[in-house]
Amino acid sequence: MSKRDELIAKYADDLRNKCKMEPDMALLTKVTIGCGPAIYNADSSTVAGTDPSELETVKKNFLMKKLGLADSPALMEAIDAVINTYGKSERNKYRAVIYYMLTKHFSKESVYA
Repeated sequence: MSKRDELIAKYADDLRNKCKMEPDMALLTKVTIGCGPAIYNADSSTVAGTDPSELETVKKNFLMKKLGLADSPALMEAIDAVINTYGKSERNKYRAVIYYMLTKHFSKESVYA
């Protein structure tokens, strides 16, 4: 099993056990690949859920650039909702899991088609 496959399995486990949702493995794989080398770096593989600048980066670089969404208060509300689903007290909020849940939230699976 490759390192990426191990990480995808870990992300799927987080979605099942911490977020209480059954992952679409094909979409999760595509979102993980879309994160690029960031998933292999301890710092960039996670999202600091309490850091406003980090959340702004998720909004600008992922929601607006990658998913093509227009800037609005709904974007930050969605990020907050996803972080609450993941668990505010959860130390490791994996970027790929956050991006996966945001993709599902906005029904933007077509971006990864």
